[in-house]
Amino acid sequence: MAYDVERIRAGYPALADGRAWLDAGGGTQVPEAVIEAIGDAHRGGLSNLGGDHRASRRSGGIVAEARAAVADLVGAPDPAGVVFGPSSTALTYRFAEVLADGWNPGDEVVVTQLDHDANVRPWVAVARRAGAVLRMAEVDPVTGELPAERVAELIGERTRLVAVTAASNLIGTVPDLASITRRARAAGAVSFVDGVQHCPHEHVRLAELGADFYATSAYKWAGPHLAAVVAADPGALEDLHPDKLAPSPDTVPERFELGTQPFAALAGLVAAVEHLADLDDAATGTRAQRLAVSRRAVREHEDALSARLFDGLAELGGVVRHGAPRGRVTPTACFSVDGYTPAGLAGELAARGLNVSSGHSYAWELVHALGLGPAGAVRASLAHYSLRQDVDRLLAALAELTPANRPGHR
Repeated sequence: MAYDVERIRAGYPALADGRAWLDAGGGTQVPEAVIEAIGDAHRGGLSNLGGDHRASRRSGGIVAEARAAVADLVGAPDPAGVVFGPSSTALTYRFAEVLADGWNPGDEVVVTQLDHDANVRPWVAVARRAGAVLRMAEVDPVTGELPAERVAELIGERTRLVAVTAASNLIGTVPDLASITRRARAAGAVSFVDGVQHCPHEHVRLAELGADFYATSAYKWAGPHLAAVVAADPGALEDLHPDKLAPSPDTVPERFELGTQPFAALAGLVAAVEHLADLDDAATGTRAQRLAVSRRAVREHEDALSARLFDGLAELGGVVRHGAPRGRVTPTACFSVDGYTPAGLAGELAARGLNVSSGHSYAWELVHALGLGPAGAVRASLAHYSLRQDVDRLLAALAELTPANRPGHR
C-alpha cells in the first residue's frame, strides 16, 4: 500500500496522545520533520537579510527555498510571485488596501456568503472607503452550495474584484472556481481566492483555478504558524505599490512584506512541503512531481473517510448536518445535535477524547445564511493523517449522546 497512514502518523508527536484529532479545519498538527527544521534553523544561527556573513546568507537561503516550495505546492508560475505574511487574514487586508487603490464611486466588488470573514470584511472596508458597491453572492441555504452562476450574474463592467473561497472552512463546499474566475477575467476584474481550507486537501494548480491571487496558511497543511502566503504571477504584482518603509526593498515580492521574515518558521514551511510531497511511498521525481502523486493519494484517503463520516451522520437520529453539497466537498462536516448547544456538545465530545471545534468558525455570513446564528454548530474536519477509527469513535460518541440512537428507544 503506497499511502500508509500509520507510517505517516508515526511522524506526528502530538497524535500519540490517544485522542481523535478531528479539528484539522482549525489547524493541523506538525510532524517531527517540521519541528526539527525549525529547531535546526535556530541552532545554526539566523540574522537579518543583507549581511555579509553566514547567518545572514542562511536566512536569505531559507526565504528563497520557502518561495520555491510554495510555488511547487500551489503551481505558482514563479517563486517571485510568492508573498509571505503572518496570516492569511493579515495578507488579505494588505492586498485589499493596495488593490483598492484607484477604485472610484460606483465601482463594484463581489464577495460571497460561503467565505471565511477574512475574505469578506477586508473588501467591505475598502469598498466603503472608495464608495464602491458591494455585491454578495448567496449560497443555497439547504445544500450549502454556491452555484457559479450566482456569482457570475453579479459580475459586470464596473466589477473591479471578485473575492471567493476555493473551499468553505465551515461546511467544505468546493465551488466551481474556474467558472467564476473565468467570468471575472472576461469582465476585466481581479479574482482574490481564499485557499486556506482548499490547499490542505487538493492538488492546487493556479492556472487551472484561474486565480489571480491565492491565499493559504502553512499551519493548515502540517506547517508552522506565522507563515502564510499570497501567490500570484509576479507580473500581477509589478503594478501594485503598497505602503512601505522608505528604505525597505522596492522589489517584487519583497515590497509587500512588512518587517523581518520569520526565518525559522519558513524553514518549517519548507519541511512541511517536503513532507507533503513524500506522503505516498510511490511518489518519485522532482518535488513538484512527488506532490502531484501524494496530493492525489491524500484526496483518495480523505474522500473515503468523508463518505464514512457523512453517511454515518445521516444514519443518526437527532443529528442534523448543515449543508450537504452534492458536488466536490472537503472532509468537513458541520452538525448540530438535539438537546445540546454547540459548545456543550463539543465539551461532551472532548471529555470522550474527541477534538472537534464549535461556533461560527469565522464563517460569519454563512452561519447566518444557514440559520445557525453566531453560536454556529460543531465542526468535525479531517486531515491526511486521520483514521477511519477516528470517524467511528465520533459516530459512536454521538450515538451514545443522542437519546434517539440508544437501544430500546421508541
